[in-house]
Amino acid sequence: MPTTRAAPAPSGRRAAPGRGGSGPDERRLTWRNRLHRFDMRYMPYLMIAPFFLLFIVFGLFPLAFNGVVSLRNYRLDDPTLPYWAGVENFTRLLGDEDFWNALYNTFGIFLLSSVPQLLLALLVASVLNRKLRAQTWWRVSILLPYVTPIVASTMVFSAFFSRSYGMANWLLASVGIGGTGDAAIDWRADKPHSWIAIATMVNWKWIGYNALLYLAAMQSIPRDVYEAAAIDGAGPWKQLWRITVPMIQPVVVFTVVLSTIGGLQLFTEPMLFDLNAQAATGGPDGEWQTIAQLIYKVGWKDLNLGYAAAMSWALFVIILLVAGINTLLTNRLSGGRR
Repeated sequence: MPTTRAAPAPSGRRAAPGRGGSGPDERRLTWRNRLHRFDMRYMPYLMIAPFFLLFIVFGLFPLAFNGVVSLRNYRLDDPTLPYWAGVENFTRLLGDEDFWNALYNTFGIFLLSSVPQLLLALLVASVLNRKLRAQTWWRVSILLPYVTPIVASTMVFSAFFSRSYGMANWLLASVGIGGTGDAAIDWRADKPHSWIAIATMVNWKWIGYNALLYLAAMQSIPRDVYEAAAIDGAGPWKQLWRITVPMIQPVVVFTVVLSTIGGLQLFTEPMLFDLNAQAATGGPDGEWQTIAQLIYKVGWKDLNLGYAAAMSWALFVIILLVAGINTLLTNRLSGGRR
């Protein structure tokens, strides 16, 4: 009986895809996996690397170098002084009347500008959040002061607050405040009037910007919340402080910190408000000289860069402290209304 012999197995078997092997398909798959792994792991860091490089070059390095300069006797008009001054520049600040006067002016203008600015921005945003005719036009128009060049607007306000021909005195005289001629208000004569004038410039420019930030946050609040509050008898004013402010608390904190930083670094408005702007004295007796102006004067007018750097670091620490305090107060006030 003839027997059948099994056929011999083929000498080479093709490997199943994905189970090893060295064919072109396997190499292509490996290369794609490597590209995918590189894209997932390293591309996000490469995409954000330019920001960190620019921040190191134009942010961290100037900050560190400024700290080194603050510990030196760095005078451009006297290079023979000893190289290191230690903490002498910082201890000198404690007895410097110009520094304390500038700090007093800075906080005075800051309070007159930041507090009304944020409150008015909140009210404006609340009005714009309602149904209005020409709603888009109103929202765009409140941003026009922000896009106006700060130098141009400051020069206009400088003429607006002129004693002899300014419209501010004319408007006040029309309602029985002040007068004309010798009775007109001299906005550059003392601290209160100069502070009000500069704070008006700052408020005019930044109210619209903050209002749009608040408005964007208000858009995310469901309308059902306001409808339920209206049914319970809450009016618009109570809805604003009991519902809107607590629900946009992160944006409120952001604007408080932003206005704190900007208010304590105020420079352009008080600089150009002075008729003798090149002196950077903030008036004949420093009536409205801010710390930023004093740093400019000490560094580039008196040529004492070491002392100016110490003032810069003092201002940096003050901004951190005030911003932290404002953040804590804002969080507590907003949380208390919930």
